[in-house]
Amino acid sequence: MKTIGFIGGLCWESSVICYERVNTLVREKLGGVHSAECVMTSVDFTPVAAVLQGGSMETFRGIVVNSAKKLQCAGVDFLVICSNTAHAFAKDAQEATGLPLLHIADAIGEAAKAEGYETLGLLGTKTLMESDYYRGHLEKVWCRTVLLPEEEERREVDRIIVEELCAGKVLESSRKTYLEIMKNLENRGAQAIVLGCTEIPILIKPEHTSLPLLNSLELHVQKAVALALEDEGEISL
Repeated sequence: MKTIGFIGGLCWESSVICYERVNTLVREKLGGVHSAECVMTSVDFTPVAAVLQGGSMETFRGIVVNSAKKLQCAGVDFLVICSNTAHAFAKDAQEATGLPLLHIADAIGEAAKAEGYETLGLLGTKTLMESDYYRGHLEKVWCRTVLLPEEEERREVDRIIVEELCAGKVLESSRKTYLEIMKNLENRGAQAIVLGCTEIPILIKPEHTSLPLLNSLELHVQKAVALALEDEGEISL
């Protein structure tokens, strides 16, 4: 089994789910009391939150790269960033360590292609939605059309992530807001919704909507376990 290096703590609420899912999938795949060979960093989220609210992206880059270097020293075989937004620095982390990195947008793109979803609605932090590194990856590498919420909707999606979900708050009013935004994306042609922040699945689950959901955390973890076990087949859920 390869050792997975998780850059986590962005924020820890979703990192807990990531750790639980990777170990659950390994046990389901191998049986018995097997668990994953993995190492996870966990960083203070406050500096990251400050960046997302208009601070220096260089600070964010340093956090991601330093975490990658720590994982390299720990002897991991490949990197997994437990944050969609932090994939802005995926290339930096890979170049700083020389380690393979499993890109979260590839997990999303592969799933969208397999299901035949040509047009995707994207939810995530404002930084992620309004930058090209993630949306562009889906468009250029996977040839998907990506729709964004309107500007005011993007601000509200971001606020709920940073102020509520990353603080462990799950509010029914915020779920209603997200579902309305998702419906607007569907009306504009979205065939599925990318939950492009690993905290969003804490709020939005399949039972809340008839729209297909592409859960970035779950799809990323599945690919990580497949790579760790050198198994190209589908991981059973």
